[in-house]
Amino acid sequence: MDERARRDVAAQRERLAEGLRAYGAGFTELGRRFAVLLGVHSTDAFALLEITSAEVRGAPLSPALLSKRIPLSSGAMTALLNRLEQAGYVVRTRGHSDRRAVTLHSTTQARELAEQFFGPVNDRQDAVLSRYPSKVLEQFETLLAELHSTMDLQSGGR
Repeated sequence: MDERARRDVAAQRERLAEGLRAYGAGFTELGRRFAVLLGVHSTDAFALLEITSAEVRGAPLSPALLSKRIPLSSGAMTALLNRLEQAGYVVRTRGHSDRRAVTLHSTTQARELAEQFFGPVNDRQDAVLSRYPSKVLEQFETLLAELHSTMDLQSGGR
């Protein structure tokens, strides 16, 4: 790649990074407001969102998998899950075949509160996304995954 092409790519990377940072900041602020609504710490609210999102994807999280998404020590993760469970937002379920395996599930109350809070934002985002062909959105998903993988390498796989 020649010098001009290298500069153009770097400039595009910076524009994309700025857009992603702005989106991330907006999402973080929404998560903070959701935490206030729930009466929990923002880390707890983000953990609840991870648990709920995993359920929607059909792949409930274990505490260990959640700790890969929300980097906390084992003790801090246990305390977080205890708080969410005591607040009535999460239940821990033991597997039928392996009783040692624990999966995390959001309660109906938590899902309803999340839908009331995030529903309008999701509707607006869906309206934006619906203006793009699915192929473009698939390419964007691929781009995000590839960009994320470069950060994983920098941070030692986390």
